[in-house]
Amino acid sequence: MYIINFLYICLLILISSTSLLAQNIITSNTGDVVISEIGHASFNIEWNDLTIYVDPVGEAYQDMPSPNLILVTDIHGDHYNADTLMSLRSPTTIIIAPNAVMGEVFQTAREITYSLQTLANGETLNMFGASIEAIPMYNLTDERLMYHEPGRGNGYVLTLGDTRIYISGDTEDIPEMRGLENIDAAFICFNLPYTMTENQAASAVNEFSPSIVFPYHYRGSDVELFESLIDSGIEVRILDNWY
Repeated sequence: MYIINFLYICLLILISSTSLLAQNIITSNTGDVVISEIGHASFNIEWNDLTIYVDPVGEAYQDMPSPNLILVTDIHGDHYNADTLMSLRSPTTIIIAPNAVMGEVFQTAREITYSLQTLANGETLNMFGASIEAIPMYNLTDERLMYHEPGRGNGYVLTLGDTRIYISGDTEDIPEMRGLENIDAAFICFNLPYTMTENQAASAVNEFSPSIVFPYHYRGSDVELFESLIDSGIEVRILDNWY
């Protein structure tokens, strides 16, 4: 009896672990995309032999390998950290960032300028078999305009094989987000006063209708409320290490 109970518990643990892992995987005919959430705005993407870090900040990266690509969305400290970038880069790592980040790099970390390639809103770069398109990210509401003015930061649309991934960065529910098409997975921020409300975020997501939405960068917000506002045809995945 004890053996049967032990085996049953082991089976439940295995099923639970498999289910949690599946939450981090975007299945694709051209290679599954694996997501590793680090915290707040930081996460990693692995696809086939390509490793991409998004807004790496902090000490969690100390024991991680250098990526092929690093995407930086903005100059704020929860998205751009010169020390983290310097510790992560290798001679072959490419850092993709908005023009405003180049200005910060010249002041704090000139040695990484050779690794840095800037993209302005609307520009696209193809590298390592991936397409990276810079999408505008900015505030719309009068009292929030001071945080993110148009043209300074980048969201991104990554095309990895047949998978299209949108990374919002710090933005409100701007027309450029609402007009996105054919997005398989979207990473959507919401927190006040810097970005947008749960209702704004859900309204935008429902309009461009990705297959999967990952809420992230939602410190102080009600992620369950956001989930409740999302249309039934869109899968909401809430991962443990984001906030």
